[in-house]
Amino acid sequence: MINDLKIVVVLPAYNAEKTLKQTFDEIPHNIVDEVVLVDDFSKDNTLEVAKKIGIKHIISHDQNKGYGGNQKSCYNKALELGGDIIIMLHPDYQYTPKLIPAISAILSSDLYQVVYASRILGRGAKKGGMPWYKYIANRLLTLFQNILMHQKLSEYHTGYRAFRKEVLESICYEKNSDDFIFDNQITAQIFYAGFEIAEVTCPTKYFEEASSINLKRSAIYGLGVIGVSIQYFLQKVGLGKFRIFEK
Repeated sequence: MINDLKIVVVLPAYNAEKTLKQTFDEIPHNIVDEVVLVDDFSKDNTLEVAKKIGIKHIISHDQNKGYGGNQKSCYNKALELGGDIIIMLHPDYQYTPKLIPAISAILSSDLYQVVYASRILGRGAKKGGMPWYKYIANRLLTLFQNILMHQKLSEYHTGYRAFRKEVLESICYEKNSDDFIFDNQITAQIFYAGFEIAEVTCPTKYFEEASSINLKRSAIYGLGVIGVSIQYFLQKVGLGKFRIFEK
């Protein structure tokens, strides 16, 4: 808890048995009130590890619902637990939990309601081993998104995000895709609802156990990003109406 605000960290997990304990151990439990793990029908022993290390709130999907579907379960549970600050942290140890105090401090200040941990601010992505094609695609897509959405984020594609509960309660994230494009849809919803997003620089690690999508899935994701950006632009100028922006 910080400034009397309850902090809930959510872990959207899929095949994270090798990295879950390391991630969990680095969470600052002195300020984090609750940890929620949602297992998206993993094929390994993620659930067993989660129970062994003492995670109290565990949700197990009986089928693979996808990355977006996993996040929906995470946020629903965090709000059910009364979280004031909800932080999504991948349990694959690609992002460091050591930023949680800084992120929580920003959100507790009432200056911003959303914080993204950016791999692009500074040299975190390159130093961490982000594949060159992903780095170039990230930069090009972010430029396109900033132009159409009239924003200035350094990246839209980080999986390390934190929200005040008011943000999640004011948008309809349940209408979003269950796939990876969920991340960009929720960002569009946040901007459309009038919230600002702060960014902090974040080191990252790319290794075998860190979750990633292949080149084909990356291309499909990229097309989805372009589609969401166009939808946002058309909705803002009154030339379209899309269900993800409905309340």
